[in-house]
Amino acid sequence: MKIFVVYCHPSKNSFTYQVKEEFLKGLRDANHTFIVSDLYEMNFNSELSEGEYEREAFYRSEIPVANDVLEEQRKIQESDAIVFIYPVFWTEAPAKLVGWFDRVWSSGFAYNPNPQMKVLKKALFILSAGKTMESLEETGEANAMRTVMLGDRIRTRAIEKEMIMFDGTSHWNEAERNVRIIEHLKTAYNLGVNF
Repeated sequence: MKIFVVYCHPSKNSFTYQVKEEFLKGLRDANHTFIVSDLYEMNFNSELSEGEYEREAFYRSEIPVANDVLEEQRKIQESDAIVFIYPVFWTEAPAKLVGWFDRVWSSGFAYNPNPQMKVLKKALFILSAGKTMESLEETGEANAMRTVMLGDRIRTRAIEKEMIMFDGTSHWNEAERNVRIIEHLKTAYNLGVNF
């Protein structure tokens, strides 16, 4: 399977970076092919321009799609599946990834009129969260994140869709965090192997 990985974290000195590396190792070991868009590394422009806003808001298809957006859309069209790996910032993805959706999910590609985006076999979201799953479920934050990513941003754009949250990664309790991280990284590798 050919997999497009969209990775978004500002630091290589992070648990999220380790998750990405283990997941990619698993993909390699399972002989999958993949391409990675590291949004910070490539300095992806996450800001909508005035022209892009007008194109989207008023369905003005005569306004061209920017080359960097076309490149991301090409990666989608040439892949069988998409994976997003990022940390949870205030119950949301980093602003750079939100901006990626704002720009790449363009009119005529991801939604009307006449969307051209292929339906992918699978969309997987792998998140790192400081809070525990118990806390995220109790407050409704976990469900809110699922609704936004799986319900709105993916919707029917993939046949299978899933969100995995690696929880309890806050530095408040290093001993507990270290135990969780070992298990989470094993899971990340297995997600790649069994993709």
